[in-house]
Amino acid sequence: MDTRTDKTSAFQKVGECLYRYLPSGVYYARIKASGKEIRRSLRTTDRKLADRQLRRLKDEQGQVDRSQGRLTLAELCDRYKKTVQHQGLKTVIQKTYVADRIRDHWPTGSVIQVAKVRPSDVDMWLARYQFGAASRNFHIQVLKDVFDLAVRDKIIVVSPAQHLRYVKRDKPIRRTPTFEQFQAIVESIRAQRFNGHDADESADFVEFIGLAGLGQAEASALEWPDIDWQREQITTFRHKTKSGFAMPLYPQLRSLLEKRHAKKTDDGRVFRINDAGRALGAACKRLKLPAFSHRSFRRMFITRAIEKGVDVKVISEWQGHKDGGKLILDTYSHVNRVHSQRMAQLMTTEQPENVVPMLRAN
Repeated sequence: MDTRTDKTSAFQKVGECLYRYLPSGVYYARIKASGKEIRRSLRTTDRKLADRQLRRLKDEQGQVDRSQGRLTLAELCDRYKKTVQHQGLKTVIQKTYVADRIRDHWPTGSVIQVAKVRPSDVDMWLARYQFGAASRNFHIQVLKDVFDLAVRDKIIVVSPAQHLRYVKRDKPIRRTPTFEQFQAIVESIRAQRFNGHDADESADFVEFIGLAGLGQAEASALEWPDIDWQREQITTFRHKTKSGFAMPLYPQLRSLLEKRHAKKTDDGRVFRINDAGRALGAACKRLKLPAFSHRSFRRMFITRAIEKGVDVKVISEWQGHKDGGKLILDTYSHVNRVHSQRMAQLMTTEQPENVVPMLRAN
């Protein structure tokens, strides 16, 4: 006697596209999308929840472009690489490298259809590598971007990488020179006669960065028409944020620019060089100082401004920031505590020196 269970008869139709498996009571969906029949467990024995799950499934399947259903992961990676070509060269190289890693080292093979990629596949791919926090976060970013592209193109409804979380990076310790070390470095560079080009040019470039609080890219792009001597203002362009801003022509900076302006031959660039890295490195080595970079002197400028009591919001405006000083407070919190303690000493019960007492009328 044949005792096998008739699975077909075990399913009871309880509504449009909705079935109940009698042995377990679990509800199943049976729908058609773009001519393809889809059967899927709704993983619940609750009828109301099953109805909601069915509606969600229909909505999801309606968002999928079935004509792209066979697109492979390798093809998706190639499509993604074409979308990043407008970005900076270094960024393009890095993102292409990670996309090629996804294509070449995917645990289930790159010919797998994108719609069949599971979150566990994503986890297994990441587990192949030993990352630092920054590198892991970059790989996660590219993974998310690749599968988000598939979502936007309606190849899939939900990204299999959406569960990934970025790793919190350790806050780096960045060495910042004192103003005295900065002055010594400038003088050491100026004293060298054979550094590949005019020593004064390299020294002036480094001195400008430290006194202006600007980066290497902003300094090298500065032109004489950008300096308004009457209004004591410099207009520059922050390459990182792609935005222009105005900053004061600080008294500590004016004499250096006046000296260079007296020798200028045209209204072109203020400096003839793009960086003074070699001269700077050699000076630090001669003085037995840490290997400071151009950016170190921008940090020195901000630190010194805070220590001198300049308002953080004002410093952020000088730097072309749009956050009202939040970035500076987060980055230079160690200096801000010193400034805060100094300001706290002003909170006394005594009258400030600049307050003139009013005499009472008789």
